[in-house]
Amino acid sequence: MPPKLIRALCGATVLFAVAPSIAATPDPSLYGALKWRSIGPFRGGRVLAVAGAPDDRLHFYFGAVNGGVWETRDAGRTWTPIFDEAPVGSIGALAVAPSNARIVYVGTGEADMRSDIAQGVGMFRSADSGKSWTASGLSDTQQIARILVDPRNPDTVLVAALGHPYGPNAERGVFRSSDGGKSWAKTLFKDADTGAIALAYKPGDPDIVYAALWQTRRPPWSVYPPSNGPGSGLYKSLDGGRTWKAING
Repeated sequence: MPPKLIRALCGATVLFAVAPSIAATPDPSLYGALKWRSIGPFRGGRVLAVAGAPDDRLHFYFGAVNGGVWETRDAGRTWTPIFDEAPVGSIGALAVAPSNARIVYVGTGEADMRSDIAQGVGMFRSADSGKSWTASGLSDTQQIARILVDPRNPDTVLVAALGHPYGPNAERGVFRSSDGGKSWAKTLFKDADTGAIALAYKPGDPDIVYAALWQTRRPPWSVYPPSNGPGSGLYKSLDGGRTWKAING
């Protein structure tokens, strides 16, 4: 993803997040004795997707780019694979519904455009904390980068789909569902060569959403592709992702 695009999206989000959080920021010295350590899962592979259950501080999900979905209920002491029955192992995005922790969404296909890519087969939904999964459409997106679940309604979902890595396709951009993934509306689409790579709510206001589009292609016989296509850009929605306007600047 182009560095300028990353900085712009992060800046738009941080602009709204910093002010209300300053007073609650803990003293960094309180964490001085803490050190990072690996908590697994062992040989789970690269990861682009992690999500925690809002009702249990020990419950987390881990999505590997070629190793499926894993779950821990003891803050990482033990991990269990919970996606092995699905016909795909590449995970690009995970999200737990803030208002109903039993509902989990998985977007398959890593959207990290690199030398080794594993494509996906669309969206999946669980209504029982990952015990079972149902395919939920967008099967031709191949690369899903981000999932947002409206904190007010677990059935309202936004998905950023990057699309086919090796060529043009129509099923890319930002998609919105209001029925838990049973149907999808494509609400932001630039062209068949440009997909969506990032989504972010304005903190405290899920009606305001930011999206980043990225025009990129994985050419043959090339380790890293061009990542600055002219279709790339930032967009803003004021109605929960139903409509979008480009952010110029």
